[in-house]
Amino acid sequence: MAEPDPPPPAGLAPAGDGEHEAGRALAALETVAADLERRAGSAGPEAADVLEAQAMMARDPSLAEAVRALTDAGVAAERAVYEAFDGFREALAAAGGYLGARVADLDDLRARAVAVAAGRPMPGVPAREEPFVLVAKDLAPADTAVLDLTRVLALVTEQGGPTSHTAILARARGIPAVVGVAGVLGLADGETVMVDADDGLVLPSPAEQVVAATLARAKARREAARTGGDGTGPILAADGREVRLLANVGGGADVAAAVAAGARGVGLFRTELLYLGTLRPPTFEEQVAAYREVLDGFPGGLVVARTLDAGADKPLPFLPLGEEPNPALGVRGVRAFRGAYEHLLDTQLAALAAAAVDAPAELWVMAPMVTTAEEAAWFAAKAHAAGIAKAGVMIEVPAAALTAQEVLAEVDFASIGTNDLTQYTMAADRLLGSLGALQDAGHPAVLRLVALVAAAGAVLGKPVGVCGEAAADPRLAAELIRLGVTSLSMAPAAIPELRAALTK
Repeated sequence: MAEPDPPPPAGLAPAGDGEHEAGRALAALETVAADLERRAGSAGPEAADVLEAQAMMARDPSLAEAVRALTDAGVAAERAVYEAFDGFREALAAAGGYLGARVADLDDLRARAVAVAAGRPMPGVPAREEPFVLVAKDLAPADTAVLDLTRVLALVTEQGGPTSHTAILARARGIPAVVGVAGVLGLADGETVMVDADDGLVLPSPAEQVVAATLARAKARREAARTGGDGTGPILAADGREVRLLANVGGGADVAAAVAAGARGVGLFRTELLYLGTLRPPTFEEQVAAYREVLDGFPGGLVVARTLDAGADKPLPFLPLGEEPNPALGVRGVRAFRGAYEHLLDTQLAALAAAAVDAPAELWVMAPMVTTAEEAAWFAAKAHAAGIAKAGVMIEVPAAALTAQEVLAEVDFASIGTNDLTQYTMAADRLLGSLGALQDAGHPAVLRLVALVAAAGAVLGKPVGVCGEAAADPRLAAELIRLGVTSLSMAPAAIPELRAALTK
């Protein structure tokens, strides 16, 4: 994938007066926004939310004001677009964490808008007739979301971490992806490569026998996934326990894929996707309708909803929490709703309870980023008072895992979020590709914390699931089951192969 064009030169002569240049620049931004919305319309729900958020960035009034100020000062349209993004880019980069990871989104928007203003095609995925492995410095959400899966066999990027937007969207679409590969841009266009996303390997110019063996292994895995088990039944642990395979979903649009994959329900319903990209929180009625759509998809099954997971590292316009020097360790998850914004949680809990009335699926509700037993008790009391039958917590903070018996004593269940638990245990930013080797949920330190939580659940007779990326890893899943977890929840596309691996 070719890099975007170089920045337009600072002394570029404008084609007309300030008003003419402003018109060109703003028209370019609107063209980009409209293109992103078009892509969102054909993308899955998780990708669509990302693309719509990017479209909102392109239409930000502050960006338009910055462009006009520059064109009024005699700057050419394409240079004005380029410079207008600088202030926003610097602010996000300085914030770090989730916001810092959005710099790539801004760079993508800028490259597209500059190209349109200059009368050139927007940068993006190359068009090829034959299937190919796409290699890039990084891949914007706009590109990842609309990849032609009949052409793109796998993704390899030089930048990004295991939980960057590129990696998350690739997994959601079932595309093998290896991110954060140093030196991968040195591969030659047209070179044959083998991509093993399970082991994070990219092998240039593999020998013919290696290719043949790999293709045979891939075929065998697909066949095993197609025929493994009955496609819906429980997995049995060595001690006879049943372990449910569940799906991670963002909304009703994900239900069909989850059901087709054989999910026995939902282990992580990311309700925050209903809130992202909006200037106001969804109404009570909008929430009830969205939650009921997911519940209706799993008659006789289980749906575990996570309350709004937002805060300083996932800013929302209607939830201003101020700037923080380290957002990953700041006001996020349940912490954001103990105070001025408690009413947002109250409305969500009421909507979830209303959606569950006479629903065909059982609803459990859990809070993210719980750290102490006191926080767990506070949330459980609110949830039960709202009419939620089963209230639980996400175990993402090492302190909660180390005191799991006290935390679980206050709630009905727990779900381990291995992405954040690994990040905090290993002190390795989950969005930083250079620390990818440390973002390993299979590290003994992480597994010992998982074991503590599972053991607490066994003692108290309360379910403990896993809904992080580790749940979809066939090598880790068996170990998680051995440690005592009662369910594994993952992207729908991962369920058939995991089932096959666990039942063979």
